[in-house]
Amino acid sequence: MRRFGRRAFVLSAAGTVAALMTAGDAVAAPRRHTARRHTAAAGELRGVWISTVANVDWPSAPGLTAAAQQAELLDHLDRAVELRLNAVILQVRPTADALWPSPYEPWAQYLTGVQGKDPGWDPLGTAVREAHARGLELHAWFNPYRVANHTDPSRLVATHPARLHPEWVLPYGGKLYYNPGLPEVRTFVQDAMLDAVTRYDIDAVHWDDYFYPYPVAGQVFADDDAYARYGADFPNRAAWRRDNTDRLVRETADRIKAAKPGVRFGISPFGVWRNAATDPLGSDTRAGVQTYDDLHADTRKWVKEGWIDYICPQLYWNIGLAAADYAKLLPWWAETVRGTGIGLYVGEALHKAGDPAQPAAWQDPAELSRHLDLAAGHPEVGGHVYFSAKHVKADRIGAMARVVADHYQVRVRTPR
Repeated sequence: MRRFGRRAFVLSAAGTVAALMTAGDAVAAPRRHTARRHTAAAGELRGVWISTVANVDWPSAPGLTAAAQQAELLDHLDRAVELRLNAVILQVRPTADALWPSPYEPWAQYLTGVQGKDPGWDPLGTAVREAHARGLELHAWFNPYRVANHTDPSRLVATHPARLHPEWVLPYGGKLYYNPGLPEVRTFVQDAMLDAVTRYDIDAVHWDDYFYPYPVAGQVFADDDAYARYGADFPNRAAWRRDNTDRLVRETADRIKAAKPGVRFGISPFGVWRNAATDPLGSDTRAGVQTYDDLHADTRKWVKEGWIDYICPQLYWNIGLAAADYAKLLPWWAETVRGTGIGLYVGEALHKAGDPAQPAAWQDPAELSRHLDLAAGHPEVGGHVYFSAKHVKADRIGAMARVVADHYQVRVRTPR
Protein backbone atom coordinates (compact mmCIF):
# COMPACT_ATOMS: atom_id res chain seq x y z
CA MET A 1 0.00 0.00 0.00
CA ARG A 2 1.67 3.17 -1.07
CA ARG A 3 0.78 6.59 0.10
CA PHE A 4 1.85 8.56 -2.95
CA GLY A 5 1.41 6.47 -6.00
CA ARG A 6 3.30 3.50 -6.28
CA ARG A 7 5.86 3.30 -3.63
CA ALA A 8 6.75 6.51 -2.02
CA PHE A 9 6.84 7.20 1.64
CA VAL A 10 4.48 4.97 3.60
CA LEU A 11 4.46 1.57 1.95
CA SER A 12 2.33 -0.03 4.58
CA ALA A 13 1.14 -3.29 3.06
CA ALA A 14 4.06 -3.83 0.75
CA GLY A 15 6.68 -1.91 2.57
CA THR A 16 6.40 -2.13 6.32
CA VAL A 17 6.99 -5.26 8.26
CA ALA A 18 4.17 -4.32 10.63
CA ALA A 19 1.49 -4.95 8.03
CA LEU A 20 2.74 -8.47 7.50
CA MET A 21 4.45 -9.80 10.57
CA THR A 22 3.03 -11.18 13.74
CA ALA A 23 4.75 -11.24 17.09
CA GLY A 24 7.65 -13.64 17.16
CA ASP A 25 8.24 -13.71 13.39
CA ALA A 26 11.92 -14.23 12.75
CA VAL A 27 14.02 -12.88 9.91
CA ALA A 28 16.39 -15.32 8.31
CA ALA A 29 20.06 -14.52 8.54
CA PRO A 30 21.71 -13.41 5.30
CA ARG A 31 23.02 -16.29 3.24
CA ARG A 32 26.34 -16.38 1.45
CA HIS A 33 26.15 -15.32 -2.16
CA THR A 34 27.68 -17.90 -4.47
CA ALA A 35 25.62 -18.37 -7.63
CA ARG A 36 25.81 -16.35 -10.81
CA ARG A 37 22.92 -15.72 -13.12
CA HIS A 38 23.31 -16.47 -16.81
CA THR A 39 21.09 -14.49 -19.15
CA ALA A 40 18.72 -16.54 -21.24
CA ALA A 41 19.02 -16.25 -24.99
CA ALA A 42 15.47 -14.94 -25.12
CA GLY A 43 16.53 -11.78 -23.32
CA GLU A 44 15.37 -10.39 -20.01
CA LEU A 45 13.75 -7.23 -18.74
CA ARG A 46 15.96 -5.07 -16.57
CA GLY A 47 13.80 -2.15 -15.59
CA VAL A 48 13.56 0.82 -13.26
CA TRP A 49 10.47 2.70 -12.13
CA ILE A 50 10.57 6.49 -12.37
CA SER A 51 7.88 7.81 -10.05
CA THR A 52 6.56 11.33 -10.60
CA VAL A 53 3.75 11.54 -8.04
CA ALA A 54 4.72 13.85 -5.18
CA ASN A 55 8.06 14.30 -6.99
CA VAL A 56 9.28 11.01 -5.55
CA ASP A 57 11.92 10.45 -8.25
CA TRP A 58 11.46 13.05 -10.93
CA PRO A 59 11.33 15.98 -11.25
CA SER A 60 13.22 16.35 -8.00
CA ALA A 61 10.99 19.31 -7.11
CA PRO A 62 8.04 21.10 -8.72
CA GLY A 63 8.71 24.34 -10.54
CA LEU A 64 12.11 23.57 -12.05
CA THR A 65 12.80 25.11 -15.43
CA ALA A 66 12.03 23.00 -18.48
CA ALA A 67 15.75 22.68 -19.13
CA ALA A 68 16.42 21.48 -15.57
CA GLN A 69 13.57 18.96 -15.77
CA GLN A 70 14.89 17.59 -19.04
CA ALA A 71 18.43 17.36 -17.69
CA GLU A 72 17.24 15.36 -14.68
CA LEU A 73 15.22 13.02 -16.86
CA LEU A 74 18.15 12.37 -19.19
CA ASP A 75 20.35 11.72 -16.18
CA HIS A 76 18.00 8.94 -15.07
CA LEU A 77 18.06 7.44 -18.57
CA ASP A 78 21.84 7.63 -18.73
CA ARG A 79 22.11 5.96 -15.34
CA ALA A 80 19.93 3.11 -16.58
CA VAL A 81 22.24 2.62 -19.56
CA GLU A 82 25.31 2.77 -17.33
CA LEU A 83 23.92 -0.09 -15.21
CA ARG A 84 23.06 -2.11 -18.31
CA LEU A 85 19.33 -1.87 -17.71
CA ASN A 86 17.10 -1.92 -20.76
CA ALA A 87 13.72 -0.44 -19.76
CA VAL A 88 12.34 2.52 -17.87
CA ILE A 89 8.80 2.62 -16.50
CA LEU A 90 7.85 6.29 -16.35
CA GLN A 91 4.80 7.42 -14.39
CA VAL A 92 2.90 9.66 -16.79
CA ARG A 93 -0.59 9.76 -15.22
CA PRO A 94 0.02 9.95 -11.47
CA THR A 95 -3.20 11.61 -10.20
CA ALA A 96 -5.80 11.85 -12.98
CA ASP A 97 -3.50 14.27 -14.78
CA ALA A 98 -0.88 14.02 -17.50
CA LEU A 99 2.77 14.43 -18.37
CA TRP A 100 1.86 15.09 -21.99
CA PRO A 101 -0.52 17.60 -23.61
CA SER A 102 -3.65 15.56 -23.02
CA PRO A 103 -7.05 16.70 -24.32
CA TYR A 104 -8.67 14.79 -21.45
CA GLU A 105 -6.79 15.84 -18.31
CA PRO A 106 -4.70 18.72 -16.97
CA TRP A 107 -0.94 18.94 -16.84
CA ALA A 108 0.38 17.31 -13.66
CA GLN A 109 1.20 19.72 -10.87
CA TYR A 110 4.45 17.88 -10.18
CA LEU A 111 6.02 19.61 -13.16
CA THR A 112 5.35 23.28 -12.50
CA GLY A 113 3.81 23.24 -9.04
CA VAL A 114 0.46 24.31 -10.55
CA GLN A 115 -1.99 21.77 -11.89
CA GLY A 116 -2.92 22.54 -15.48
CA LYS A 117 0.06 24.79 -16.19
CA ASP A 118 1.94 23.99 -19.40
CA PRO A 119 5.56 23.14 -18.52
CA GLY A 120 6.78 24.36 -21.88
CA TRP A 121 7.82 20.96 -23.20
CA ASP A 122 6.46 17.46 -23.71
CA PRO A 123 7.93 15.14 -21.04
CA LEU A 124 6.44 11.90 -22.38
CA GLY A 125 7.37 12.64 -25.97
CA THR A 126 10.90 13.53 -24.93
CA ALA A 127 11.18 10.46 -22.72
CA VAL A 128 10.12 8.12 -25.52
CA ARG A 129 12.52 9.67 -28.01
CA GLU A 130 15.50 9.81 -25.65
CA ALA A 131 14.91 6.34 -24.20
CA HIS A 132 14.79 4.77 -27.64
CA ALA A 133 17.90 6.68 -28.68
CA ARG A 134 19.69 4.94 -25.80
CA GLY A 135 18.35 1.48 -26.58
CA LEU A 136 15.86 1.56 -23.70
CA GLU A 137 12.22 0.57 -23.79
CA LEU A 138 9.76 3.14 -22.46
CA HIS A 139 6.79 1.73 -20.56
CA ALA A 140 4.21 4.43 -19.82
CA TRP A 141 2.91 3.98 -16.28
CA PHE A 142 -0.65 5.06 -15.53
CA ASN A 143 -2.70 5.05 -12.33
CA PRO A 144 -6.33 4.47 -13.36
CA TYR A 145 -8.45 5.75 -10.48
CA ARG A 146 -6.55 8.03 -8.10
CA VAL A 147 -7.65 11.66 -8.47
CA ALA A 148 -5.81 13.45 -5.66
CA ASN A 149 -3.84 12.88 -2.49
CA HIS A 150 -6.36 15.05 -0.62
CA THR A 151 -10.16 15.23 -0.41
CA ASP A 152 -10.83 18.83 -1.46
CA PRO A 153 -12.14 19.03 -5.04
CA SER A 154 -11.79 22.82 -4.99
CA ARG A 155 -8.01 22.36 -5.01
CA LEU A 156 -8.25 20.79 -8.45
CA VAL A 157 -8.04 23.03 -11.50
CA ALA A 158 -11.49 24.30 -12.48
CA THR A 159 -11.53 22.31 -15.73
CA HIS A 160 -10.57 19.03 -14.08
CA PRO A 161 -12.96 16.20 -15.07
CA ALA A 162 -13.45 15.41 -11.38
CA ARG A 163 -14.90 18.89 -10.88
CA LEU A 164 -16.95 18.76 -14.04
CA HIS A 165 -18.33 15.36 -12.96
CA PRO A 166 -18.41 15.39 -9.15
CA GLU A 167 -20.70 12.34 -9.23
CA TRP A 168 -17.70 10.31 -10.47
CA VAL A 169 -15.62 10.96 -7.36
CA LEU A 170 -15.50 9.45 -3.88
CA PRO A 171 -13.34 10.49 -0.90
CA TYR A 172 -11.63 7.71 1.02
CA GLY A 173 -8.64 7.51 3.32
CA GLY A 174 -7.77 11.17 2.88
CA LYS A 175 -7.75 10.97 -0.92
CA LEU A 176 -10.09 11.33 -3.88
CA TYR A 177 -10.81 8.44 -6.25
CA TYR A 178 -12.83 7.91 -9.36
CA ASN A 179 -15.55 5.35 -8.64
CA PRO A 180 -14.63 2.10 -10.47
CA GLY A 181 -18.28 0.98 -10.35
CA LEU A 182 -19.42 3.57 -12.90
CA PRO A 183 -19.23 2.50 -16.57
CA GLU A 184 -18.71 6.11 -17.64
CA VAL A 185 -15.67 6.33 -15.38
CA ARG A 186 -14.14 3.19 -16.87
CA THR A 187 -14.68 4.58 -20.36
CA PHE A 188 -13.18 7.93 -19.46
CA VAL A 189 -10.03 6.62 -17.83
CA GLN A 190 -9.47 4.32 -20.80
CA ASP A 191 -9.88 7.23 -23.20
CA ALA A 192 -7.39 9.30 -21.20
CA MET A 193 -4.76 6.54 -21.18
CA LEU A 194 -5.31 5.48 -24.79
CA ASP A 195 -4.55 9.02 -25.92
CA ALA A 196 -0.92 8.44 -24.99
CA VAL A 197 -0.91 5.07 -26.74
CA THR A 198 -2.12 6.51 -30.02
CA ARG A 199 0.05 9.62 -29.82
CA TYR A 200 3.43 8.16 -28.83
CA ASP A 201 5.64 5.24 -29.72
CA ILE A 202 5.54 3.73 -26.24
CA ASP A 203 6.54 0.11 -25.78
CA ALA A 204 4.00 -0.78 -23.11
CA VAL A 205 1.12 0.43 -20.97
CA HIS A 206 1.95 -0.23 -17.33
CA TRP A 207 -0.35 -0.11 -14.30
CA ASP A 208 0.63 -0.21 -10.66
CA ASP A 209 -1.11 -1.85 -7.70
CA TYR A 210 -3.97 0.61 -7.19
CA PHE A 211 -7.45 -0.50 -8.19
CA TYR A 212 -9.99 -0.18 -5.42
CA PRO A 213 -8.09 1.64 -2.67
CA TYR A 214 -6.16 -0.17 0.03
CA PRO A 215 -8.37 -0.62 3.12
CA VAL A 216 -8.31 2.09 5.76
CA ALA A 217 -9.53 1.01 9.19
CA GLY A 218 -12.87 2.53 10.17
CA GLN A 219 -13.61 3.99 6.73
CA VAL A 220 -16.09 2.92 4.07
CA PHE A 221 -15.72 3.30 0.31
CA ALA A 222 -19.18 4.75 -0.26
CA ASP A 223 -20.21 3.16 -3.55
CA ASP A 224 -23.71 2.19 -2.37
CA ASP A 225 -25.48 4.03 -5.17
CA ALA A 226 -23.40 2.44 -7.91
CA TYR A 227 -23.83 -0.99 -6.33
CA ALA A 228 -27.59 -0.56 -6.12
CA ARG A 229 -27.66 0.49 -9.76
CA TYR A 230 -25.29 -2.07 -11.27
CA GLY A 231 -24.72 -4.86 -8.78
CA ALA A 232 -27.98 -6.82 -8.85
CA ASP A 233 -26.54 -9.75 -10.81
CA PHE A 234 -23.75 -10.43 -8.32
CA PRO A 235 -23.82 -12.46 -5.09
CA ASN A 236 -22.22 -9.68 -3.07
CA ARG A 237 -20.49 -6.33 -3.35
CA ALA A 238 -17.00 -7.84 -3.43
CA ALA A 239 -17.85 -9.95 -6.50
CA TRP A 240 -19.30 -6.89 -8.22
CA ARG A 241 -16.22 -4.85 -7.45
CA ARG A 242 -13.94 -7.57 -8.80
CA ASP A 243 -16.00 -7.67 -11.98
CA ASN A 244 -15.60 -3.90 -12.34
CA THR A 245 -11.83 -4.29 -12.14
CA ASP A 246 -11.90 -7.24 -14.53
CA ARG A 247 -13.84 -5.14 -17.01
CA LEU A 248 -11.31 -2.34 -16.83
CA VAL A 249 -8.44 -4.74 -17.49
CA ARG A 250 -10.15 -6.66 -20.27
CA GLU A 251 -11.53 -3.60 -22.04
CA THR A 252 -8.21 -1.76 -21.86
CA ALA A 253 -6.37 -4.78 -23.23
CA ASP A 254 -8.75 -4.98 -26.16
CA ARG A 255 -8.45 -1.29 -26.92
CA ILE A 256 -4.66 -1.30 -26.78
CA LYS A 257 -4.49 -4.20 -29.22
CA ALA A 258 -6.98 -2.51 -31.53
CA ALA A 259 -5.09 0.77 -31.50
CA LYS A 260 -1.51 -0.56 -31.62
CA PRO A 261 -1.06 -4.35 -31.59
CA GLY A 262 2.65 -4.04 -30.83
CA VAL A 263 2.15 -2.19 -27.55
CA ARG A 264 2.27 -4.52 -24.55
CA PHE A 265 0.05 -4.28 -21.49
CA GLY A 266 1.56 -5.02 -18.09
CA ILE A 267 0.39 -4.75 -14.50
CA SER A 268 2.47 -4.58 -11.34
CA PRO A 269 0.26 -5.69 -8.44
CA PHE A 270 0.89 -6.08 -4.74
CA GLY A 271 2.76 -9.36 -4.46
CA VAL A 272 0.16 -11.52 -2.67
CA TRP A 273 -2.93 -12.63 -4.56
CA ARG A 274 -4.37 -14.62 -1.64
CA ASN A 275 -2.90 -16.40 1.35
CA ALA A 276 -3.16 -20.18 1.33
CA ALA A 277 -5.16 -20.00 4.55
CA THR A 278 -7.80 -18.06 2.61
CA ASP A 279 -7.63 -20.06 -0.61
CA PRO A 280 -5.77 -23.34 -1.30
CA LEU A 281 -4.62 -21.84 -4.60
CA GLY A 282 -2.92 -19.01 -2.72
CA SER A 283 0.67 -18.58 -1.60
CA ASP A 284 2.27 -19.79 1.62
CA THR A 285 2.08 -16.32 3.15
CA ARG A 286 0.34 -14.47 5.97
CA ALA A 287 0.14 -11.07 4.32
CA GLY A 288 -2.05 -8.38 5.82
CA VAL A 289 -3.38 -7.50 2.36
CA GLN A 290 -4.65 -9.83 -0.36
CA THR A 291 -5.29 -8.27 -3.75
CA TYR A 292 -8.30 -10.48 -4.50
CA ASP A 293 -10.08 -9.63 -1.26
CA ASP A 294 -8.90 -6.15 -0.37
CA LEU A 295 -8.20 -4.42 -3.69
CA HIS A 296 -10.82 -6.42 -5.62
CA ALA A 297 -8.16 -7.27 -8.17
CA ASP A 298 -8.07 -10.89 -9.31
CA THR A 299 -4.51 -10.75 -10.56
CA ARG A 300 -4.22 -14.52 -10.97
CA LYS A 301 -7.30 -14.55 -13.21
CA TRP A 302 -5.83 -11.91 -15.50
CA VAL A 303 -2.82 -14.14 -16.09
CA LYS A 304 -4.85 -17.32 -16.58
CA GLU A 305 -7.26 -15.58 -18.98
CA GLY A 306 -4.38 -14.06 -20.97
CA TRP A 307 -5.76 -10.53 -20.72
CA ILE A 308 -2.35 -8.97 -20.11
CA ASP A 309 1.06 -9.39 -21.70
CA TYR A 310 3.11 -9.36 -18.52
CA ILE A 311 2.73 -9.26 -14.78
CA CYS A 312 5.27 -7.68 -12.46
CA PRO A 313 4.34 -8.57 -8.86
CA GLN A 314 5.89 -6.38 -6.21
CA LEU A 315 7.82 -8.94 -4.17
CA TYR A 316 9.09 -6.33 -1.75
CA TRP A 317 10.15 -8.71 1.00
CA ASN A 318 13.40 -10.37 1.94
CA ILE A 319 14.26 -14.03 1.74
CA GLY A 320 13.11 -15.71 4.93
CA LEU A 321 10.52 -13.17 6.06
CA ALA A 322 7.98 -15.37 7.82
CA ALA A 323 4.85 -13.51 6.76
CA ALA A 324 5.82 -13.09 3.09
CA ASP A 325 8.97 -14.95 2.11
CA TYR A 326 10.45 -13.94 -1.23
CA ALA A 327 11.66 -17.51 -1.63
CA LYS A 328 8.06 -18.79 -1.41
CA LEU A 329 6.34 -16.09 -3.43
CA LEU A 330 8.74 -16.32 -6.38
CA PRO A 331 7.90 -19.99 -7.17
CA TRP A 332 4.20 -19.30 -6.61
CA TRP A 333 4.24 -16.64 -9.31
CA ALA A 334 6.38 -18.83 -11.58
CA GLU A 335 3.80 -21.59 -11.27
CA THR A 336 0.98 -19.12 -11.89
CA VAL A 337 2.35 -17.97 -15.25
CA ARG A 338 3.63 -21.40 -16.34
CA GLY A 339 2.15 -22.36 -19.69
CA THR A 340 0.21 -19.12 -20.12
CA GLY A 341 2.63 -17.23 -22.33
CA ILE A 342 2.38 -14.24 -19.99
CA GLY A 343 5.69 -12.58 -19.11
CA LEU A 344 6.76 -12.57 -15.47
CA TYR A 345 9.01 -9.79 -14.22
CA VAL A 346 9.69 -9.38 -10.52
CA GLY A 347 9.36 -6.04 -8.75
CA GLU A 348 12.35 -5.57 -6.44
CA ALA A 349 12.56 -3.37 -3.33
CA LEU A 350 15.84 -1.57 -3.91
CA HIS A 351 14.46 1.25 -1.77
CA LYS A 352 14.68 -1.01 1.28
CA ALA A 353 18.37 -1.81 0.86
CA GLY A 354 20.24 -0.02 3.63
CA ASP A 355 17.11 1.48 5.18
CA PRO A 356 17.73 1.25 8.94
CA ALA A 357 14.00 0.78 9.54
CA GLN A 358 14.05 -2.51 7.61
CA PRO A 359 15.01 -6.01 8.84
CA ALA A 360 18.62 -7.13 9.02
CA ALA A 361 18.45 -8.84 5.64
CA TRP A 362 18.08 -5.45 3.96
CA GLN A 363 21.31 -4.21 5.50
CA ASP A 364 23.21 -6.79 3.45
CA PRO A 365 24.19 -5.47 0.00
CA ALA A 366 23.88 -9.00 -1.40
CA GLU A 367 20.17 -9.51 -0.53
CA LEU A 368 18.89 -8.34 -3.91
CA SER A 369 21.53 -10.27 -5.80
CA ARG A 370 20.36 -13.42 -4.02
CA HIS A 371 16.85 -12.70 -5.31
CA LEU A 372 18.19 -12.95 -8.84
CA ASP A 373 20.00 -16.16 -7.94
CA LEU A 374 16.68 -17.68 -6.88
CA ALA A 375 14.98 -16.42 -10.02
CA ALA A 376 17.63 -18.12 -12.17
CA GLY A 377 16.13 -21.43 -11.05
CA HIS A 378 12.72 -20.51 -12.46
CA PRO A 379 12.71 -20.19 -16.25
CA GLU A 380 9.35 -18.43 -16.14
CA VAL A 381 11.00 -15.33 -14.65
CA GLY A 382 11.85 -12.99 -17.50
CA GLY A 383 13.47 -10.17 -15.58
CA HIS A 384 13.34 -7.73 -12.70
CA VAL A 385 12.28 -4.12 -12.14
CA TYR A 386 13.74 -1.92 -9.39
CA PHE A 387 12.00 0.67 -7.27
CA SER A 388 12.96 3.34 -7.81
CA ALA A 389 15.07 5.68 -9.94
CA LYS A 390 16.40 7.82 -7.11
CA HIS A 391 17.50 4.68 -5.27
CA VAL A 392 19.08 3.28 -8.41
CA LYS A 393 21.02 6.53 -8.63
CA ALA A 394 21.99 6.80 -4.95
CA ASP A 395 22.50 3.06 -4.33
CA ARG A 396 22.75 3.59 -0.59
CA ILE A 397 24.74 0.44 0.34
CA GLY A 398 25.82 -0.75 -3.10
CA ALA A 399 23.01 -3.30 -3.52
CA MET A 400 22.39 -2.25 -7.12
CA ALA A 401 26.09 -2.31 -7.90
CA ARG A 402 26.19 -5.85 -6.52
CA VAL A 403 23.31 -6.90 -8.81
CA VAL A 404 25.07 -5.41 -11.81
CA ALA A 405 28.41 -7.03 -10.96
CA ASP A 406 26.85 -10.43 -10.36
CA HIS A 407 24.17 -10.53 -13.05
CA TYR A 408 24.35 -7.67 -15.55
CA GLN A 409 27.87 -7.96 -16.89
CA VAL A 410 26.73 -7.43 -20.48
CA ARG A 411 23.80 -5.64 -22.03
CA VAL A 412 20.91 -7.76 -23.28
CA ARG A 413 17.74 -7.12 -25.20
CA THR A 414 14.34 -7.18 -23.61
CA PRO A 415 12.09 -10.24 -24.05
CA ARG A 416 9.48 -9.71 -26.77
